[in-house]
Amino acid sequence: MEPLLDPVELSRLKWRCRRGLLENDLLIERFFARHGGRVTARQADGLRSLMDLPDPDLLDLLLARREPEGPLDRPAVRELLTQMRPRAAVESEPDQRKPT
Repeated sequence: MEPLLDPVELSRLKWRCRRGLLENDLLIERFFARHGGRVTARQADGLRSLMDLPDPDLLDLLLARREPEGPLDRPAVRELLTQMRPRAAVESEPDQRKPT
């Protein structure tokens, strides 16, 4: 089992995850409400990477409008997105990959 973040690091991470776009804030807050007590160092690293994105790009990932690419395309980030995405976005994701 991976080590959990200590309370001070978790508090810093939550502060770092504050966004200017309300939709992002709501999805991130929901993640912390559900998983905040179990955030690992690996997840924290993935969250920090996501927080480096501009708000519109982050929202596209959170709503499954696109998938992570390049340096973001790694297991920690994909697992986080699965946990952070609204159920409707996750359920509609396969439809986006069908050829048109």
